[in-house]
Amino acid sequence: MLLNKLRVNQLSADGWAWYQQYLGALDNYDLTGYTAFLAADVTVQFNNDEPMVGTDAVAAGLGGFWGSVTGMGYRLVHEPLNIYGEDHRFVLEALNHYIRDADGAGGRPITVRATAWTDRNPDGRVQSVRLYQDVSPLYAGSTATAQTSAAAGGQV
Repeated sequence: MLLNKLRVNQLSADGWAWYQQYLGALDNYDLTGYTAFLAADVTVQFNNDEPMVGTDAVAAGLGGFWGSVTGMGYRLVHEPLNIYGEDHRFVLEALNHYIRDADGAGGRPITVRATAWTDRNPDGRVQSVRLYQDVSPLYAGSTATAQTSAAAGGQV
């Protein structure tokens, strides 16, 4: 995770520590670690896609998306820009960098702007996430189908 461009962070110290662990699970494509943050009846929605409801549906959707992204050799690095709200209801504005290590030091990451609206329940688990980002540049010129991208919609 890159933090040098974080301008506004309205989370408490504890909320920020929790969120860094959450984003770390995403950056590491750690499906088990990520779903541990979720309420059993979580709702996750990417762009205008139908919401995924429940941890099983989220795990299947993210697993498919992450499989296609890692299959093309990309890893994800979040770069938070602003976090507005409070520990249980907040929005992240970020740059999501998809980096292909096979491209070497001279490889250019594909960077997409993203916002993620997150609600946590009283137990601190994620109840709802609405993510907006355009991941089509990842698939431009690849043999991956647009359906694979649309099925998962993107990255939390």
